[in-house]
Amino acid sequence: MRPVNGVVQHYPWGDPTFIPDLVGVEPDGRPWAELWLGTHSNGPASFTDGSALSEVTGELPYLLKVLAAGAPLSLQTHPNAEQAKAGFERGDYPDPNPKPELLCALTPFEAFCGIRPVDATVDLLRDIGADGLADVVAHDGPGAALDGLYRGTIDPSSTIDACRTTSSGRIEIRWARRLAEMYPEDPSVAASLLLNLVELEPGECVRLDAGNLHGYLRGAGIELMGNSDNVIRGGLTAKHVDVDELLATVDPTPLVEPVLARSDDYALPAAGVALRRLAIGTEHTATGHELAVDLGGGTWYLSPGEQIEAPAETYVVVPLAA
Repeated sequence: MRPVNGVVQHYPWGDPTFIPDLVGVEPDGRPWAELWLGTHSNGPASFTDGSALSEVTGELPYLLKVLAAGAPLSLQTHPNAEQAKAGFERGDYPDPNPKPELLCALTPFEAFCGIRPVDATVDLLRDIGADGLADVVAHDGPGAALDGLYRGTIDPSSTIDACRTTSSGRIEIRWARRLAEMYPEDPSVAASLLLNLVELEPGECVRLDAGNLHGYLRGAGIELMGNSDNVIRGGLTAKHVDVDELLATVDPTPLVEPVLARSDDYALPAAGVALRRLAIGTEHTATGHELAVDLGGGTWYLSPGEQIEAPAETYVVVPLAA
């Protein structure tokens, strides 16, 4: 295995210690949000001699990251292939690629992931007295509720006030209260109540296909995604939001099972790859240009046909079988 140097992204929501501790460097007080391993132009990895990874691999169809969230990320979606190409041609997206992704937890991890089934959402909203929003979801569906919240035809304040005053101890309500403190009257606080809230244990995984409305809340994990940085934000952020594009790309279909069944292989079909977990000492033969992160702190490139023995628990990107 050849060691590779990833690119650190110091976004404000990052955790100051997880990634430095993983790779064995002293924390510097900054938020270390993501460690990028791939060939994307916003953070291309290199070998230890300074040469670019892309000189050996060409442009990879995927991007591998270590993510560490010390604070909530924005509520967001990603475009499909057709939307990404059209948005790039309009000048709205930084690249023409879709951004399907997987998040496999390394620590306990909390996230919003996809639209919750309608009956469960209606029960939650009625339980806290948010009957107006509950009626819209029940009669017109979660897509109509999202549209109304973001376009201003549904006032989010009554739902947010219900979260503040209810005695409910449900985790969805606790998060809504925290988010309302950070972003008062942001319609995304109310929109979050339409989403699955998942609590992942280490080794568990969610897959976020195009149109999945989601937001990471806290924890660290391995991310695998298409080779893209196309993000459409709806709120819970100081960055640019694009309500029209969000509503044009979001998939309002309820996601019944947001957490994938436990496995040592998590497929990301839209990118043609999978994330494979290797226990320490496991033998593995690379079948393509593969990148890997081991939990002893190593970040690696594996050439096609290379045989390795995992030096620690390792996450490696493998091509899907044809």
